[in-house]
Amino acid sequence: MMFARVKIFLEMIKFHHTVFALPFAFTGAILAAKGLPGASQSFWIIIAMVGARTAAMGFNRLIDAEIDAQNPRTSGRAIPAGLLGKGSVVLFVVIFSMLFVFASFRLNLLCFYLSLPALALLALYSYCKRFTSLSHLVLGACLAAAPLGAWIAVTGSLGVPAILLGVGVLFWVAGFDILYALQDLDFDRSAGLYSIPASLGITSSLRMARLFHLVLPVVLVTICYLLNLGPLFICGILASTIMLAYEHWLLRDADLRMLDNAFFKTNGYISLVIFIFTLGDLLWRQAKI
Repeated sequence: MMFARVKIFLEMIKFHHTVFALPFAFTGAILAAKGLPGASQSFWIIIAMVGARTAAMGFNRLIDAEIDAQNPRTSGRAIPAGLLGKGSVVLFVVIFSMLFVFASFRLNLLCFYLSLPALALLALYSYCKRFTSLSHLVLGACLAAAPLGAWIAVTGSLGVPAILLGVGVLFWVAGFDILYALQDLDFDRSAGLYSIPASLGITSSLRMARLFHLVLPVVLVTICYLLNLGPLFICGILASTIMLAYEHWLLRDADLRMLDNAFFKTNGYISLVIFIFTLGDLLWRQAKI
């Protein structure tokens, strides 16, 4: 019975979408370590990431349960569909929140001190659509905490490259969250909810998402210069930029039929590509030395 509930919970929070943030967390970690971080650090970074994201998604599903029930696209989610009770979800959220805090403690004291403010930011996001169209940027800030936190986990402090990478992730996430919100444009307007698509419409929202996505390659080029990274990292910049361009090409002329491919597949690959090329560049440089 408990196993079935856990399975439903993991499906409800789209556990596999951890791929969006986890590679960027490890990009921050390997840049901070100038190579592979230690096994213990890597393990607790993974645990912290899983705990934070799972708790955040569970909290979001709790807060939005009534809204989800009214939206035809989301009415089949576990809570409105009656597959999970709110009490069970609260229990999962508490467990994974505690897991995140404990993992942060095992990393270092600064991570531990920042863990509760981080959880507060994750919880804040779930309320934002009720009062601001800038909820996309708040979500971006939540995921930007991944590379920032991983950098702090390795070094015990914060560095300029980590901040820049966080800014890039913030606008990358905000951009694709605008695309995701296009699905609910009509519902958000009718329900009095706030989003950039509900405020600006499809065409202007697509333009804003493109502008937001331009920030990531600019940030990556700056990091490349600051850390004197090599050709493999540059290849990663080029590959991720081409993928971002492809994502928006799929949605050209405001054609939303390819939204699933543009949002889910392309963005998952972008974070992974940047991580792989960053790791390859750092390991290649170490091998030369």
